Amino acid sequence: MKRDHIITIFSENNIGLLTRITIVFTRRKININSLTVSESAIKGVYKFTIVIRETDAQTQKVVAQLEKLIDVLKAFSHTAEEMIFQEIALYKVPIKPMYESNTIEKIVRKAGARILEITKEYVVIEKTGHKEDTQALFEELNKFRVMQFIRSGRVAITRDPVERLSEFLKERDAYLNSLD
Repeated sequence: MKRDHIITIFSENNIGLLTRITIVFTRRKININSLTVSESAIKGVYKFTIVIRETDAQTQKVVAQLEKLIDVLKAFSHTAEEMIFQEIALYKVPIKPMYESNTIEKIVRKAGARILEITKEYVVIEKTGHKEDTQALFEELNKFRVMQFIRSGRVAITRDPVERLSEFLKERDAYLNSLD
């Protein structure tokens, strides 16, 4: 049965790695639903957070193939339940409806969103949450004709108190030191 999986890949910041990573998914005909890349807590190590909808078995095969890439330090697969995650969305809405009533203000407050900027032509609203939350706010605001809308990829950390990459690096370093 297919379900959402969050794949985290740790690597150094090397040119062309993103292309090589996406090719692994393309060859297996797996669509990437969300992709975010940023620095990790470990200096010089970058974290790719990739969301796919796939079977457990197929996801494990992809993770194993990703780990074979030269620049990849380690890759992990997690279910949504094993992660804490958020997305951020920005909405640009015409200012005129805000002058005519306080409906947009009520929608923003109810959604736990915030106003980032107000100009003579538009207001920019920010919402952090799960995709369902940001999509629901879009549908509410779109009654006033959203001018622009963007949602980020998923940003996620594990619920596990120990960073598995740190443990992997410690084990690897201990093994390499034992060879000396």
